[in-house]
Amino acid sequence: HKLLPLTETMHYILLALRNPLHGYAIMQEIEVLSNGKVRIAAGTLYGAISNLIDKGWIQPFDQTDCSDSRRKEYLITDEGKRVLEAELERLQELVKNGNKHIIR
Repeated sequence: HKLLPLTETMHYILLALRNPLHGYAIMQEIEVLSNGKVRIAAGTLYGAISNLIDKGWIQPFDQTDCSDSRRKEYLITDEGKRVLEAELERLQELVKNGNKHIIR
């Protein structure tokens, strides 16, 4: 099935969740991954997390042995990894075609 392009927020959340993280750590990881160019507000983050869970691209991570159970952690699913890989291929194709046809 054809996927719509990911938003920048969704792209970075999926990328950040290759390891289990809670909300604030996701925001910090996105800032690191984007070299400080992308900062996501908490409201935006939690709306996107809810959307990504509904799509089946991320899931809550079970941390039964974690002492701070108030912090929900999330992890990318196999389907989320496929979506992220497809998006990366789409973006690489865009860049390749742009470089091939750009007027310099």
